[in-house]
Amino acid sequence: MESGNPRLSPRARRELAVQRAVALALAPISNFVVTGLLRGWLRLRVEGAEAARRTYRALLAESDAPLLICANHLTLIDSALIAWALGSPGWYLRHFSALPWNVPEQTNFASTRTQRVLAYVLKCVPVTRGGDRADIAQTLSRITHLLGSGEVGLIFPEGGRTRTGRVEVDQAAYGVGRIVKEVPRCRVLCCYLRGDLQTGYSDLPARGDRLRVALAPLEPKTDLRGLRGSRDIARQITSKLAEMEATHFARAEGVHR
Repeated sequence: MESGNPRLSPRARRELAVQRAVALALAPISNFVVTGLLRGWLRLRVEGAEAARRTYRALLAESDAPLLICANHLTLIDSALIAWALGSPGWYLRHFSALPWNVPEQTNFASTRTQRVLAYVLKCVPVTRGGDRADIAQTLSRITHLLGSGEVGLIFPEGGRTRTGRVEVDQAAYGVGRIVKEVPRCRVLCCYLRGDLQTGYSDLPARGDRLRVALAPLEPKTDLRGLRGSRDIARQITSKLAEMEATHFARAEGVHR
């Protein structure tokens, strides 16, 4: 599938192709190491993972249209947690395009040489939030190109970890809306993931926590143009995540009664 993004230079496209090749070559190690740390060191478990994986596989199988995962954001390792919830290490080796590319914050995940190497291997395209507009636009263009090339993307539409511990609809960043608008036939998969012990934002989930995951496909549309249209789409996505959050807490309250 050809990308419809003309703004990404041939050099940038080659760089992404090389990064993907390196990540794929090291995936037999990196995939299992990351999963081992989540399951063994942090002793986490994901309730609903089997159903989420079936839904994810069915969504990928039913169409070759680009897919962007949009999720709530509470910890520094949410990207790894979501990938783990949606697929096993072995399955990702056979379906490497399904392992999402993500957009971590530069200062959190790519400020040292070691972090930059890990981000490179784990299919990351770092961005400096609040940084130079041209640099941010270049990062968005890279994600747009990847989606148009058959890769899955993962982005947090609020632009960062929520400080209230809840989805903040009004904090929707325009970037996710711009991506959806610019990628023809782009589908959105909303993902809500939260640990039982997660009361607010944190660097890591609580050790031994049980995570719950829920998925909801969404087809955001808008008649607005430009930045207003991008913000409208972004708000639709965060509103859906807020609905999923309300359902999450309603179910948790019902269980505890």
